[in-house]
Amino acid sequence: MAGCVFCGIVAGEAPAIRVTDEADGVAFLDTRPVFKGHVLVVPRAHLVTLADLPPESLPGYFALVRRLAVAVEAGLGAGGTFVAINTKVSQSVPHLHTHVVPRTKGDGLRGFFWPRTRYTDDAEAQGYADRITAALATG
Repeated sequence: MAGCVFCGIVAGEAPAIRVTDEADGVAFLDTRPVFKGHVLVVPRAHLVTLADLPPESLPGYFALVRRLAVAVEAGLGAGGTFVAINTKVSQSVPHLHTHVVPRTKGDGLRGFFWPRTRYTDDAEAQGYADRITAALATG
């Protein structure tokens, strides 16, 4: 869809540090991560909310989300992950996206007050993406 930043990323027209690009979706690093290694997973088609995702797309999309949750944990040595979808309220980009956030005990995340951080530079961000991509390939 014209003007949608996530559609631009899927099409390769907008910059993003990709973790994977598959038939069921595209995953890339959030530019304002809760914690470094925070991944966004989006369907290839422009869909605004979870309710818009066709039932036949659920298994493939959520299998990709699940694989990324495992890869984020393994690739980054995280204690676990937080997986979430905002629908309409707090949905900063009106394109369905799932957050996969690495977690560690004592990381300071409380409820839904998400602290935000930044990568030092693209090289640091790429390093996080590469670790997750490598774990995705082995998982």
